[in-house]
Amino acid sequence: MALPSRARLLLLLCFVAAAALLVAPGEVSATAAAADAGGHGKRRGHSTHTRRLRPGKGAAAAKPYPANAARVEAIERQFARWVRSMGGHGHNSSSTAYSRALSRASLPARTLVVDKNPGAGNFTSIQAAVDSLPLINLARVVIRVNAGTYTEKVSISPMRAFVTVEGAGADKTVVQWGDTADTAGAWGRPMGTFGSATFAVNSMFFVAKNITFKNTAPVPRPGALGKQGVALRISADSAAFVGCNFLGAQDTLYDHLGRHYYRDCYIEGSVDFIFGNALSLYEGCHVHAIARNYGALTAQSRQSLLEDTGFSFVSCRVTGSGALYLGRAWGTFSRVVFAYTYMDNIIIPRGWYNWGDPTREMTVFYGQYKCTGPGANYAGRVQWSRELTDDEAKPFISLDFIDGFEWLRL
Repeated sequence: MALPSRARLLLLLCFVAAAALLVAPGEVSATAAAADAGGHGKRRGHSTHTRRLRPGKGAAAAKPYPANAARVEAIERQFARWVRSMGGHGHNSSSTAYSRALSRASLPARTLVVDKNPGAGNFTSIQAAVDSLPLINLARVVIRVNAGTYTEKVSISPMRAFVTVEGAGADKTVVQWGDTADTAGAWGRPMGTFGSATFAVNSMFFVAKNITFKNTAPVPRPGALGKQGVALRISADSAAFVGCNFLGAQDTLYDHLGRHYYRDCYIEGSVDFIFGNALSLYEGCHVHAIARNYGALTAQSRQSLLEDTGFSFVSCRVTGSGALYLGRAWGTFSRVVFAYTYMDNIIIPRGWYNWGDPTREMTVFYGQYKCTGPGANYAGRVQWSRELTDDEAKPFISLDFIDGFEWLRL
């Protein structure tokens, strides 16, 4: 029997939608990141960013999608492309329509409970709760993690967007693991810094509250190789962390790529313990060094003027042990700013290190603005850093730096 015309039309639309999902080209998935022993991948530019800080907007075109990519990668790619297009200024729908969709997805659709005691929650591990979510998730899901220490390695896949992980308090809920860059991974090869993360986030619109992410690897001796141990890696756009602890030694927080917001967090480490190529605002955070001799707080890896990335620390505290650089120029155009921040006497007077490459002194952007404390004296800083004026500091000290008013929902 022939199908009615309405049924045939619906069937045709289903086939068209399925074909578009499987084969439409898009942006490269956030999971395609390099994992060398030094650590770090690069980030593609976003269509939205701080206007005053992004020369050449849109100049770099995305690379063609590899013809031999697996189908599942194509699905992940199309999903990320769809989410970004819904959030971009260039989307055909009005910004009001996008805001409504984001607001709906931000409202808790359901809550899953993780508890170490079977029967006290829905799951006994965080990864099990994550794995229970739909492969393509477009509604806010809150994973509530009860008090306890969860010794596990967690990874959230790229299409599981809108996930919130909420602990019972950063001093009560801890997720920990102890991999380092030289830990044997697949095929017996070292997993690299990228793969060492205790908690890896590859999905957009992630939120974490009141939980500790910890890498239990010990502080390495000076000059040791392959001892980078990441507590958390965030490799996706539009993520927020509130009241969280990040504990580790070398390379604690891999702020890999995307726009991120950190508020009232505690970050501990020794060398390059906040690193990556994200665009991130740290507000009211406590950064604590546990270096035995010397260390560095940041290693920001911006590689060109076209990359809209950088770290801004506003109203933070820097304390700890050892002798600490505020940052090392891991990227040729590395960009870091400290504003209204208290600095203890552990800060090396020079403040910044050029990574052994004097040419980077002409291209990096390192600045401080109205900082206080014995380590904040600008008189001893390297000549290629900046003491910012009011106008120069303005783009860095509000949510506009990360376009937060457009996507941040807490």
